[in-house]
Amino acid sequence: ICLRAFSLHVFAVTPLRNNVLKSSQFLSSTVKFDDCMGNEAVVFQSSDPIFSVRTDGSIFAQGEGASLDEPVQFKVTASGPHTHVWETVVQLALIDPPSRVNASVIVCLYMYPCDRLVTCPQWSGLNGTKGLRRQKRDWVIPPINVAENSRGPFPQMLVSIRSDQDQDISIRYSITGVGADQPPNEVFNIDPVLGKMFVTKPLDREHRSSYHLRAHAVDMNGNQVENPIDLYIFVIDMNDNRPEFKNQVYNGSVDEGSKPGTYVMHLSAFDADDNTTANGMVRYRILSQTPHSPIPNMFTINSETGDIVTVAPGLDREKVSQYTIIVQATDMEGNLNFGLSNTATAIITVTDINDNPPMLTSRTFSGEVPENRVDVVVANLTVIDADQPHSPNWNAIYRIISGDPSGHFTIRTDPVSNDGMVTVVKPVDFEMNRAFMLTVVVSNQAHLASGIQSSLQSTAGVTISVQDVNEPPYFPTNPKHIRFEEGVPAGTSLTTFSASDPDRLQMQQLIRYSKLNDPADWLSINRTNGQIVTTAMLDRESVYVKNNIYEATFLATDNGSPAASGTGTLQIYLIDINDNPPALIPKESQICERINKNVNGVNITAADADTDPNAGPFVFELPNFPTSIRRNWTISRLSGDYARLGLRYQVYLEPGVYEVPVIVSDSGNPPLSNRSVIKVKVCPCDENGDCTTLGAVAAAGLGTGAIISILICIIILLSMVLLFVVWIKRREKERQTKQLLIDPEDDVRDNILKYDEEGGGEEDQDYDLSQLQQPDSLEHIISKPPGVRRVDERPIIPESQYPIRPVVPHPGDIGDFIHEGLRAADNDPTAPPYDSLLVFDYEGSGSTAGSVSSLNSSSTGDQDYDYLNDWGPRFKKLADMYGGGDDD
Repeated sequence: ICLRAFSLHVFAVTPLRNNVLKSSQFLSSTVKFDDCMGNEAVVFQSSDPIFSVRTDGSIFAQGEGASLDEPVQFKVTASGPHTHVWETVVQLALIDPPSRVNASVIVCLYMYPCDRLVTCPQWSGLNGTKGLRRQKRDWVIPPINVAENSRGPFPQMLVSIRSDQDQDISIRYSITGVGADQPPNEVFNIDPVLGKMFVTKPLDREHRSSYHLRAHAVDMNGNQVENPIDLYIFVIDMNDNRPEFKNQVYNGSVDEGSKPGTYVMHLSAFDADDNTTANGMVRYRILSQTPHSPIPNMFTINSETGDIVTVAPGLDREKVSQYTIIVQATDMEGNLNFGLSNTATAIITVTDINDNPPMLTSRTFSGEVPENRVDVVVANLTVIDADQPHSPNWNAIYRIISGDPSGHFTIRTDPVSNDGMVTVVKPVDFEMNRAFMLTVVVSNQAHLASGIQSSLQSTAGVTISVQDVNEPPYFPTNPKHIRFEEGVPAGTSLTTFSASDPDRLQMQQLIRYSKLNDPADWLSINRTNGQIVTTAMLDRESVYVKNNIYEATFLATDNGSPAASGTGTLQIYLIDINDNPPALIPKESQICERINKNVNGVNITAADADTDPNAGPFVFELPNFPTSIRRNWTISRLSGDYARLGLRYQVYLEPGVYEVPVIVSDSGNPPLSNRSVIKVKVCPCDENGDCTTLGAVAAAGLGTGAIISILICIIILLSMVLLFVVWIKRREKERQTKQLLIDPEDDVRDNILKYDEEGGGEEDQDYDLSQLQQPDSLEHIISKPPGVRRVDERPIIPESQYPIRPVVPHPGDIGDFIHEGLRAADNDPTAPPYDSLLVFDYEGSGSTAGSVSSLNSSSTGDQDYDYLNDWGPRFKKLADMYGGGDDD
């Protein structure tokens, strides 16, 4: 309800005789009370039997002898059908002595709930007694309480302030502070003359709960009369705000099988009203639960904290996976009659626990698998689990606990169906095991919940039969290694490479052999027994031999149904024999014509395709024939593989290329020799032992005369090129300065004249040449007298591009330049005369010319029109019509 919390009034009363009140004497003081319902049936009661309060709030004295020598204080209680019991304190006292013309009584009215009593400030009386003492410069005004959301009427008076000097001078009152002259402005104002302060609009405690103003009293000149007084205005809270939930939907979860008292979730609502009063004290309760299984009240909520907990056992996700709870928040401490309420939805998800062990749908399963097959599914195990699908509590894990000691099988879980797929991971052999009896157990990825036991249906037997298939033959030793010397002749038997048939339980099968891969085509294999024979000589130095090993692949095929085949690899290690003579290295070199102290020979070595001991150390020697070789050259041994070839001491050879034969022998048994030739360039050398440029040329076999001849030829060739360039330049210059083929007087290239007007000469000056010109406007044509008028209009299109005349034209380019200009002019629609409409508005009164209709295309004379053929393409049509002679 809206109550005016308190007000402070200063009342003027009639002077009292001896300060004693008569019976039923009315005091000009009124208790103001408003219950927002018109004060219907509101009763006021006074705690002092001498003073009473009428229904209109006026105070009067009931008995004789009421004295105001000392302040009188009593309580006034207001009660009614629409309000609680409210109390205020009334204190009556004389301010001025009786000798003054007027006396004032200050009445402090406080309206508070009956459980909160605030008394008026105590003023010290005269002579130190309790009473109201006049203070000349100090004001004392208690806090003012104003209820929020008051209905008015506005402005509504709150307090009246007054200075006791207003009897002598004119005083103006004003207030300052937030709500007066500071934003929000004009919430409070004061009558500057009477000192009555008003509130001008309803207040909102949630927007601002208190105001601090200062009251000022000044004279007409603005001089301060009283010290500023503090006014504290408190906005009394009303229950005008509903509790508000932060979210309309809250989500919580609780494990299935939880015990009573298990915390689930928390809800909270905020009330903008004063939380120190009942207006802001929120209480919670559950309105409904959906579904009602197993009982309607599975949860409860703490009315003060908003915590939701379980109150009953029986939560089972497999039966109810989610509950929807409507929670109500009510202020006024949950009083449904006076409080405001709001609701929110709490969705509680029952989370899964592993309380259901997986159960296989059958106690036995079976399957079959062909032998020697891997990564095939041979049996499918189905399982049932009531827990949440695709969760660790539902995901199945299968294990083989017996029946597969060699690890031929594994069980993989299908992520979609949760079935177990028995898969072969290691080939099975029908001849070894015709069937497997597996024992399989299934469990979940998560451990079972406490107190839950595994089911007997979590174990099953799986029987897997092995199917016999025609297996391919196999070579017991694969690859097979043998050793032979290279060079064995064709037809030599190397070995027997035979295969075995693993199908022992089937009828005896025949195996046939064939060659699958023989890179050098050196081998053949017997079709029935697998004997391998050479068809060519084996060569260790062949490109098909890697690291002395030659490799060939053979195929063994049975006659089963269907036929099966297996492969085997034969590796032949070839032992080296001395079958390759050494070769001299390098083939070419150079040497100084005179022995140099630093370099006096060529280092030579040899290369042998064989290996030790059929290769180095090598023996280098010069042949005995021709005799000049040993006379001019010498070989000295440096090491087992190297020697030095050089000129003999004091032997001089002309620069040139010499072929020196050298005999090289290896260390084989017997050794092989090779006569090789090394080309040695003998040339003059510098101090560092390097051939000079001239020496290199001489060493190539060219003499001094040949070198001079080559240089002369080069000079002649360069001279011819220079003369040709000079001749070309001169010819170009003569071409540019050559005279034109026509007479200079007839040359019109620089004499082209442009005429804007054309007439009939000096004797023809009476014609109006403006008719032949394009007018800028039509005004002079419109103003002309009737007659012939011509309007030439130039088309508004881009102009044609004419050929640009070269700066120094060639005489042969004149004709091309003229023809290109004519072609551009003929095709230029912007060149006059323009193709435009001629307007004739007057043709005259007559004509001396005859009718043009008398003209015809026939010719009566012997006119020859053959010359039209010489006029160009524009006259070709006329030439075709009139030319041609008598044949036409």
